[in-house]
Amino acid sequence: MDYTIENEYLSVTVTTWSAQVKSVIRKCDGVEHMWQADKDHWGYHAPILFPHAGKVVDDVIECKGQTFPSGQHGFARLMDHELVAKDENMVMLELRSDDETRKHFPYEFRLVSTFTLEGDTLHHTLTVENQDPEEMPFGIGFHPAFAIPFDNQHTATDYEFRFSDMESPVCLNCQPHGLVHGNVYLMPANIDTIPIDEHLFDNDSHCMINLRSKTLGVYEKGTGRAVVCDISDFPYTLLWSKPGMPRFVCIEPWHSLPSPEGGSRRWEDKEAAAILAPGESWSTTLSTTFQR
Repeated sequence: MDYTIENEYLSVTVTTWSAQVKSVIRKCDGVEHMWQADKDHWGYHAPILFPHAGKVVDDVIECKGQTFPSGQHGFARLMDHELVAKDENMVMLELRSDDETRKHFPYEFRLVSTFTLEGDTLHHTLTVENQDPEEMPFGIGFHPAFAIPFDNQHTATDYEFRFSDMESPVCLNCQPHGLVHGNVYLMPANIDTIPIDEHLFDNDSHCMINLRSKTLGVYEKGTGRAVVCDISDFPYTLLWSKPGMPRFVCIEPWHSLPSPEGGSRRWEDKEAAAILAPGESWSTTLSTTFQR
């Protein structure tokens, strides 16, 4: 099911499958900024990553004395979320633990996605509530895909990533198995832009750690049109697209990492975004500005 909210600047459509932002159209020029999930290329718009971001060892987690299958990025992106509330500028969806989620994650929880508009900015808040009698560790992340070029007069090479501050990005290498193994690599030093070209994602994503910048966006050179994410509260930010000339780019702020290669399958040993006591909740917000 799809739900649309709008104001004088933006029309935003959210779909209950994976609680994704399906469409963001800027009203002044009609530009569609979200990737439209061409399944022949990549069949998502902006999935949410829960209860972990990235992969886990052997694609399983061990907790509460049992072993559960858990593929890349967890199960929340593969499920339908239910509408809780809606008005002109807000949509709220939820995913509650049930028999299906317990096949992968043996905790009682509530995951709430709240989408709100403020001018030309879309806020997506994720709130996790622990409804289990035991402590609940979890990881979480955002994975929005922004379509480029913005129009038929440009190509992907007319765009670049821009940091709000000068950076010398340190990146975690998770290849070839998608797991952390302690190796890092450096992007060029003292940069505030990363050009987009056909080779940027030859080796998959770039997982940047401890950035100083408040924002990171994809900008159209020479025009000022941009999609800008506030990454200030996130310890990890990934850039990703399919290999070759990008048709979309993902800016992915995460609060946790994939499991370490050769590490434990025990859920309690995995790095977590938070560990909630029974009855506790935790929230994070990704704010994205669609600027002209």
